[in-house]
Amino acid sequence: MKKPLLVGAVLLLGVSVSLTVGAGRAAAQGPAGSGASAAAQDSAHSLHSLNPIKWVKKDSKNSTDALGSRSDIEKKLTPRLQAQGVLAANATATQVCASFAALDGCLAALHASHNLGLDFSCLRAAATGVHTSADMSGCKVADGDKALGLNKAIHQLKPDANAKQATKEAEHQAEDDLKGIGG
Repeated sequence: MKKPLLVGAVLLLGVSVSLTVGAGRAAAQGPAGSGASAAAQDSAHSLHSLNPIKWVKKDSKNSTDALGSRSDIEKKLTPRLQAQGVLAANATATQVCASFAALDGCLAALHASHNLGLDFSCLRAAATGVHTSADMSGCKVADGDKALGLNKAIHQLKPDANAKQATKEAEHQAEDDLKGIGG
């Protein structure tokens, strides 16, 4: 009694698997018959829209690619930042921004350190997780820490500051700097 039941279950499972695989192959081949080309285009379009990479649109107006290469932008920014007092006279944007993945993040950190009176080396180490050869003894950043966001890095270095507002202001200043050299 058990053997026929087991054989029937295995047979039913095999049939359902073969139907599922067969349906998948038919769908992969696309529709056939009249209107097949229109249906194929619709199905290709619907599959294309499922790609999450296509959901992200690159805004060329705010992109550093639209302004030129990063090194060119940094060369243009250096005198501007030095004139504002954000960057020391003996430093360049290329040198201080080397550990940042994004230039706008570096600019925001420069402005935040200037606005709040923080040591930029400490803020850079906290925000990037990269500890340079600069003297870090006065910093409240432990060695081996992972990168923090600018907001958290400011809060860590200056707990009494409104880190959220300072970050927002610094990011706006960084945007203005990039717009200022763009055109």
